[in-house]
Amino acid sequence: MSHDGLGPRAVMRSVTFLTATVLAVPLLAACGSDDQAGKPLAAQDIASAARARVADGGTLHWAVDDVPETFNSFQADADAATNRVAQAVLPAMYRLDAAGRPRRDADYLESAKVVDTEPKQVVLYRLDQQAVWSDGREIGAADFAAQWRALSGKDSAYWTARNAGYDRIEKVERGRNDLEVRVTFARPYADWRSLFSPLYPKDVMGTPDAFNDGARRTLKVTAGPFALRKVDRKAETVTLARNPRWWGRPAKLSEIVLTAVPREDRASALAAGKLDLAEVDPADARRIETAAKGSAGADASAPGAAEGTGGAKKSDKSDKSEKSGKADDEQRTDDEQQKSDGEKKSDDGDDQESSDGKASRAAAAQDASRDLEVRRSLEPAYTQLALNGSEGPLADERVRRAVARALDRKELAKLVLRPLGLPAEPVGSHLALSGQAAYADNSGALGGQDTAEARALLGDAGWVPGGPVDEVKTEKAAGGESEKSDRGATSSSSPKAGKKDDAEDDEGTYIVGEDDKGHRAGGGDGKDQRGGHDGRHLAQDGRQWVGRELRQGGVAGAYAPKGTAAPAGSASGVLAKDGKALNLRFVLPSGEGSETLRAVAERISSMLVKVGIRTQITKVSEASYFKDHIASGQYDLALYSWPASAFPATDARPIYAKPVPAADGSLTVEQNYTRVGTDQVDQLFDRAVATLDEDAARDLLRKADSRIWAAAGSIPLYQRPQLVAARKGLVNAGAFGFGTPVYEDMGFLKKGAVRDAASPSQK
Repeated sequence: MSHDGLGPRAVMRSVTFLTATVLAVPLLAACGSDDQAGKPLAAQDIASAARARVADGGTLHWAVDDVPETFNSFQADADAATNRVAQAVLPAMYRLDAAGRPRRDADYLESAKVVDTEPKQVVLYRLDQQAVWSDGREIGAADFAAQWRALSGKDSAYWTARNAGYDRIEKVERGRNDLEVRVTFARPYADWRSLFSPLYPKDVMGTPDAFNDGARRTLKVTAGPFALRKVDRKAETVTLARNPRWWGRPAKLSEIVLTAVPREDRASALAAGKLDLAEVDPADARRIETAAKGSAGADASAPGAAEGTGGAKKSDKSDKSEKSGKADDEQRTDDEQQKSDGEKKSDDGDDQESSDGKASRAAAAQDASRDLEVRRSLEPAYTQLALNGSEGPLADERVRRAVARALDRKELAKLVLRPLGLPAEPVGSHLALSGQAAYADNSGALGGQDTAEARALLGDAGWVPGGPVDEVKTEKAAGGESEKSDRGATSSSSPKAGKKDDAEDDEGTYIVGEDDKGHRAGGGDGKDQRGGHDGRHLAQDGRQWVGRELRQGGVAGAYAPKGTAAPAGSASGVLAKDGKALNLRFVLPSGEGSETLRAVAERISSMLVKVGIRTQITKVSEASYFKDHIASGQYDLALYSWPASAFPATDARPIYAKPVPAADGSLTVEQNYTRVGTDQVDQLFDRAVATLDEDAARDLLRKADSRIWAAAGSIPLYQRPQLVAARKGLVNAGAFGFGTPVYEDMGFLKKGAVRDAASPSQK
């Protein structure tokens, strides 16, 4: 999912490490002339350049959300930064290519193949003869065996987050020599290529104590193009340095410094020269691009434009907040000012900067911004509308299907992606994204937008216009925020919309579809009446709601403004059944940087009103969003994202598994937060994960996806955008899309050198 949530399976396999190879037993090519997988909707945007054009040396300063709590990717609190470090310093048998398909990493693995299927499946790995750990020991069977034992789930003393795949292994042993590793499976496992990526040394995996604590604060033994040199938790940096024992192509960079920088501070840090690479929000991306073009327009000249993020959000802040943000930005660049201009103090000892000094600093920041560009692609993750089928109206499949048929998914994709210049295509699969082997557009199993059909389904379920309706009482949800947003609701009838008084009566809950409200934040045309924009400002809302299970990002939030009235042409009558109106709780996380989810929720609510469904939108705190609402089932509708795995038979099963009753009477839902599942879907997953014929396994997964669509527990909407600001001279880095970064190729262009070809960001 795309926001940190809670779940029984605390860390789902990171997309970055999912991979593939060639089987020796009967397998067919992943792509054929009739292949439905297609191509990725957006290419990588990494400013590719041949290694010969990349300078040797240099330090890359790269923003991360947090300094990792652990460097063990298999622990519950591993995050995106954990995986980034692991990619650079540890072996991975397979990595993802630009199309999201797994490929053998030749630096570690000469070959890997299934050599036996009867009586049991046996995979033979042949390692590169130069592959050694940083302490000089060869990578070998002892490391594979230690990792299998730690992650098999047989010893509860290991505090593991997951054991999928490793629990199917019977034994791991040395082959004919030290370069061969034989892995025998107790049960057939189609996704065997997902294993041992990353691979940790036996020093980390060998004992429960070493596993639980040995790699939390450092990694003493590594085997990648980089090694972990230093972790400075006070400065919030992680320094990676060239590994002198690396046998592959030498790293171009001398160091990579991962620095924890809040998203709202990244544009300032980039302009000040403190960062070279950072994922950014759309408002910051716009300002960076404006500055890079040398524009003297309003955006470039506005206060804070050269100062980065602090200025990016000022249009939505009060005057007091603007002054505070400006002061913060000035403080952040103080060190650079002292270095470039020396200490500037008045004769009486006052260290106030002169107006000339401030102007000089702003000009320097503007010049630095001109050296930046925004690289864009699509993340290997998609945003979905989740429908809780455990209780209430949505327990009826007909109502869930009606909700789905009311949605124009193409319109929602355009709302988010078109303003960013990215392909605005709705996602057609729950299990893969366009370009990946398992992808096929199976949305036809449910059907497209059809208002008449949606109303017919509701009527068939007993929801009809008219009749007595009990009054809906709106109560603040658990975790709902009582504080008032500075992006308060606007009033279409008052020129003073958005004032404090309007915000003060916002208790976190309101109903979309009640026509008698005076407040109006968005009309039926979906335009935001507060800012007057039509979606130009939309993109990924910082760190999105992706479940902790994958940790591709962190936490952000969204809320919808209060009192959105029914759009023109909406159903005039309230649909009711047994004296109750059809009203669904739409729970959203609150917080800054939430424009996308808010706008999408508004548009969805407008679509639902047209078929007679009202939505009660509740904003809740980010901390409570998953724990108190999604994971506990306290919602009807919600927006969050799931990653696209190269191994959906393994990774997607717990997301769509049919909930089963526990001994205490509760439901065991694994990661299926919609609580919608069927025995048939479970059986198809079980067959797919045990099928070694790739074509047959892919067909089974596509059948499973069709049935997931038909059950209407979740509706995929759009692939998430990825915006990365980078120095123009930085190459082979940026918006990686599906692909695993090639750390040894990253670097800065030699003087006078050019990129291989124009990147998407230059077109």
